[in-house]
Amino acid sequence: MKKVQDHYFHKARKDGYVARSAYKLEEIDQRHQLLKRGQKVLDLGCAPGSWLQYTAKRIGESGRLLGIDLQAVAISLPPQVEVFQTDIYELDRSGAWWENSFDIILSDMAPQTTGIRAVDADRSYALNQHALWLAEQHLIKGGYLLVKAFQGAPFQRLQQEFQQMFAEVKICKPKSSRSESVEVFLLGKKKQESQVKEEGHLLQS
Repeated sequence: MKKVQDHYFHKARKDGYVARSAYKLEEIDQRHQLLKRGQKVLDLGCAPGSWLQYTAKRIGESGRLLGIDLQAVAISLPPQVEVFQTDIYELDRSGAWWENSFDIILSDMAPQTTGIRAVDADRSYALNQHALWLAEQHLIKGGYLLVKAFQGAPFQRLQQEFQQMFAEVKICKPKSSRSESVEVFLLGKKKQESQVKEEGHLLQS
């Protein structure tokens, strides 16, 4: 295990986070000032829960945080946090949550990896297409979307789609990401007017 991994692993245990990934979000948040008290936030791919822990602290008791993941989140969370164990492709559109609008959508989702870089990049792209569609439906105008993406052939296309929806687009590689990892984070800032025609397909300009 590399020293950087040891450092963040032990730091997470000391700080009470269930996973070291909390520091990826913390670094991006500190650099771009994403999270504020009282915000409504949607966290996609929220298990095991470190992003929920960090975000809950930042938005405070007056905020609201909704997490979604296929896996259960087995940690204690404050009252402003609600977690649904479900597939993002099978969300209950009749539920009360569907009418909500969010200030920020976070996604640390990653596909089941195969070790074949092109395949994994395509699968990551498909997940992020759905995150973009959810942002079109549920992100307020001026809101932010942060997703994890794998570097590869579809990444440039994903950037272009972000540029259609957001006034600013940033690529983030936190220091706590493993140096050998192909993951980066794509941040869309200040959502603009609607650009999505149907689920998973952006209008071409």
